[in-house]
Amino acid sequence: MKKRSFGIPTTVIELFVSPTGSDADAGTEAKPFKSLERARDAARKFKGDRGVVVWLSGGLYEREKPFELTAEDSGSPEKPVVWRGRPGEEVRIVGGKVVTEWKPVTDAAVLARLVPEARGKVFQADLKALGIADYGRVKGGGLHLFFDDKPMPLARWPKDGFIKITGLVEPDTVEEGGVKNSKTGKFMYEGDRPKRWAGEKDLWVHGFWCVDYADDREKVESIDTERRIISVLPPYFLHGYRVGQWFYALNILAELDTPGEWYLDRETGILYFWPPTPLEKGRAVVSVTNTLVSLTDVSHVTLQGMILEAARGMAVTITGGAQTKIAGCILRNLGGWGVIIKGGAQNGVVGCDIYQTNGGISLDWGWNPACPSDHPCAPMIGAPDDLNDINRQTINRQTLTPAGHFADNNHIYYYGLWKRVYQPAILIGGVGNRATHNLIHDAPHTAIQFSGNDHLIEFNEIYNVCQESNDAGAVYSSFDWTRRGAIIRHNYLHHINGFQGRGCVGIYLDDMTSGTTVRGNVFYQVVSAAFIGGGRDNLVENNIFVDCRPSLHVDSRGMGWAKESVNTAMMERLNAMPYKSDLWRKRYPELVNILEDEPAAPKGNVITRNISWGGKWDDIDPVARPYVTVTNNLVDQNPLFEDKPPKSFRLLAASPAYAIGFEPIPFERIGLCKDEYRSELPAK
Repeated sequence: MKKRSFGIPTTVIELFVSPTGSDADAGTEAKPFKSLERARDAARKFKGDRGVVVWLSGGLYEREKPFELTAEDSGSPEKPVVWRGRPGEEVRIVGGKVVTEWKPVTDAAVLARLVPEARGKVFQADLKALGIADYGRVKGGGLHLFFDDKPMPLARWPKDGFIKITGLVEPDTVEEGGVKNSKTGKFMYEGDRPKRWAGEKDLWVHGFWCVDYADDREKVESIDTERRIISVLPPYFLHGYRVGQWFYALNILAELDTPGEWYLDRETGILYFWPPTPLEKGRAVVSVTNTLVSLTDVSHVTLQGMILEAARGMAVTITGGAQTKIAGCILRNLGGWGVIIKGGAQNGVVGCDIYQTNGGISLDWGWNPACPSDHPCAPMIGAPDDLNDINRQTINRQTLTPAGHFADNNHIYYYGLWKRVYQPAILIGGVGNRATHNLIHDAPHTAIQFSGNDHLIEFNEIYNVCQESNDAGAVYSSFDWTRRGAIIRHNYLHHINGFQGRGCVGIYLDDMTSGTTVRGNVFYQVVSAAFIGGGRDNLVENNIFVDCRPSLHVDSRGMGWAKESVNTAMMERLNAMPYKSDLWRKRYPELVNILEDEPAAPKGNVITRNISWGGKWDDIDPVARPYVTVTNNLVDQNPLFEDKPPKSFRLLAASPAYAIGFEPIPFERIGLCKDEYRSELPAK
């Protein structure tokens, strides 16, 4: 077989697939297969013989079920298997159906519910006639509408932002964070807008009901428009309801009054839509399939150069296997995650663009079943949460066996579309995984969340995240003395200010997180840039803080308001790990005698050789201060940057920072870079 112009060697078997092909054909370039399954079956015949490249021609590959690869479809280091979109052609693996046969709304009862300006502009389509009968739930994981490759907003009010809880029907019945709230979902609002919603069949509200870091969608039971009271159906939100918290209402036909909005009548299967541009000039798609591609125990396989989109759940799941990667792909318009990796070794995502999703990339995440369902360590939508995943990760942590999974050089943005918190761009668990050279921005909550041990978070640029929450961090971990060995270095975090400018955190070592190194990072206009929440043995070294308020926070919560957590969750997680074994003793010597060394105290934290310019330097509480070593920092002294930040954070040769031992930061390596999968960089 001759060598192709795409640079494929002659020793590789080439198969071809096209949406216009036929599975009865030979799978050649002239006579391609039609289905991915037919190409998969053909590729299996060459396993162990030669490497295989399966070329996908441009077009739509609509999926009603996942495309599945198993161990039988693996390659080898010398003979890998590559599934690849043809260069210059747009290959789209689609988990939805194109909606056609739109008609103007003529039903008098429906027209009466619409505002006058929407009449004649809202169209309807019969999804049942398209063979779609399962719509999922409004709460999450259900059907979504996309038009011209963008997610369309479900009809809601207010259109942007929130309204606030003004009162509680049953106040002072539950306590959260020292504040009395209501345990019952009956709360008051201002204004008369809900009078328009009489007769709505499936009305929901979505809010941050009690705390800034947890949200939920709840179905409305009734609205008393005279007393201005909304009652939601139980089970009620775990933390309760608090005056001043924010919410909006959604899935309301009467609020379909803005171009782009849609509403689905789940009883009749009729989809109503006000297109932002003429329907004939766009493409409407509804999500149907839960997962697009499933790889189980697959090794040495690459998916490259394709678009994976419009699934209700994940684009790709990788379970087990080794050295399998998703490379140079676009993953978008997903009700779940872009890629979830569970188990195996050295699997990863590289050079991909991931946007308009719920979550980004999950690397070997594991959940602690002792946590509440809405706590940060609880299972995310679409993230691994079954008992096998939990047991596997526990074993890996006990043996400190690194997985080596990676998320490298990815552009991840506009995520957290449906579930607004704890659906990060990158979620890291297990042991020995890495997130490097990623560009992450524009999201309601966390950018990178980690648990486990010995991870590397390096050369990432993060900005405009945590936009809808305050008790949140761009990089976040919590609740475990044994989560140690993480290195967070040479990242650039900027313009991170929290919801309504009320404050959030850059690198948030929450609730006694310990043994983490924060070195050589640059923080610019980040509220509470480096935060140690009562943890131990953390190192904050050689960082640049500019216009942060404060640059550094350390508290002693384990000795105060978080004592109960020390005696319960922290002890449980400590005892779950063999922290006195020879292996752990050598790797983490500080843990061996922790219970005899004031375990609740923030001991062993070292803050050294940092630059803090503008803003405020530290916020160390008086109880914590005697336990913390703060030495050789350049504070409120002009460090002599080459240009005014953010134009430059490089230091002139005469900078006084060098006298305290400050080492140059490799700014030129931070963020996305060009590689074999990414030929262009996004505009700054």
